[in-house]
Amino acid sequence: MTKEFYSNGKLLITGEYAILDGAKGLALPTKFGQSLSLLGSDSENFVWNSLDVDENIWFSAEFSKKDSKTVYTSDRDVAHRLSHILLEAKKLNPDFSPTTTDINSAEAKVTFPIDWGLGTSSTLIANIAAWAEVNPYQLLEATFGGSGYDIACATHNTAITYQRNGFEPHVTEVTFNPDFTDQLFFVYLNQKKNSREAIESYRNLDFNKEKLILKINSITERILASTHLKDFELLLNEHESVLSKTLQIDTIKNILFPDYNGTIKSLGAWGGDFVLVTGTEKDMSYFKEKGYHTILPYSKMIL
Repeated sequence: MTKEFYSNGKLLITGEYAILDGAKGLALPTKFGQSLSLLGSDSENFVWNSLDVDENIWFSAEFSKKDSKTVYTSDRDVAHRLSHILLEAKKLNPDFSPTTTDINSAEAKVTFPIDWGLGTSSTLIANIAAWAEVNPYQLLEATFGGSGYDIACATHNTAITYQRNGFEPHVTEVTFNPDFTDQLFFVYLNQKKNSREAIESYRNLDFNKEKLILKINSITERILASTHLKDFELLLNEHESVLSKTLQIDTIKNILFPDYNGTIKSLGAWGGDFVLVTGTEKDMSYFKEKGYHTILPYSKMIL
């Protein structure tokens, strides 16, 4: 018996941080994601392997079928998190059992470098939720937490707007394919940002949340309606300015790329992962000269 699940990665174009409080964010599923294959084997234990983009095993574990205890693992912390996810899935669906007689092994494989921050955790949660037949937003809340937009991207194959609403968020498929996508690039900042730490810092700030939500919602709607690159850039810059004042952090452009002629916008937690950059293919040499060599055009990144 073999079962296969697949979930898309994600990028949040608008609404970072504010999406936690109900702001409407524009999110895009990526061409990269994570698969989960459930297989039969001769093992007496339940075997789990996680593979990276080069198909090398970066994590492995064996769990007892009798009591689900860890028999062997290459990483105790990861094994503990995985056990916790499976346990919470079983709480949500008591009929779910990851160690059934016909499934003896699981293989999770990402199609992107893990440090890219495209959703290693969210795609895993979405896949396990599909396997366990439980609400993925409930499983996310019981494990990693977060806004849930990444879960929505995992299960949608087009651009979406996302707003939190308990375990039944408002997710709307939208059209986002402006004529200027050939002038949009995603540049990796050579470091992964810890989303949980970024969220905690945001939670400790004192500001008018309703005012922030209204501003972000307006920018999101205007971005969806924009048809010219200049208008799009102005809106991205406005979004950066609003969040910079709220977070009391300078923009990534001012910090790292003050002399770049195009627009640069942070995506997700500020200070790491990918940024959205406007410009031409030739303009990307600016970033390469500064040591940022992972640059993906919109067509190679977004579904």
